[in-house]
Amino acid sequence: MKHTNYTVKQIPAEETHAVRHPVLRPGKPIETCVFDGDNLETTLHFGIFSNDDIIGVCSFLKKNNTKHSEVIQYQLRGMAVLNTHQGLGIGHKLLQASESILIKKGTQLIWCNAREVAVKFYNKNGYKTIGKPFNISDIGPHFVMYKRV
Repeated sequence: MKHTNYTVKQIPAEETHAVRHPVLRPGKPIETCVFDGDNLETTLHFGIFSNDDIIGVCSFLKKNNTKHSEVIQYQLRGMAVLNTHQGLGIGHKLLQASESILIKKGTQLIWCNAREVAVKFYNKNGYKTIGKPFNISDIGPHFVMYKRV
């Protein structure tokens, strides 16, 4: 089934759970989909929709990584696309649309703790790895990645 009409819009934190849960926290309690900082005024959440169905999400926390000197930084968290829609360029569309909004807000750098399986995706989207891999308990190996915008 091919979808060509996607819409990206800002959403409340709670709406991210429909995608975060099956993709990032499968088999875990729904409460594990609530991230520190989700409800801060400065945190932005985006969803990508096919018709009226949410199929991908990402969140950006206004948080600086001390490895970088840029003044305005956001941390990308909870980037996820439903398994049935992966590999179709939906994550790229979602990231591109979200980044353009952050750029309009004066953002200079976006960084994330990327799962090992997602490093290739972020590389394709202009992100670079910094430092050595590290482990997040119950989730697995991660890399700090960043992109100057």
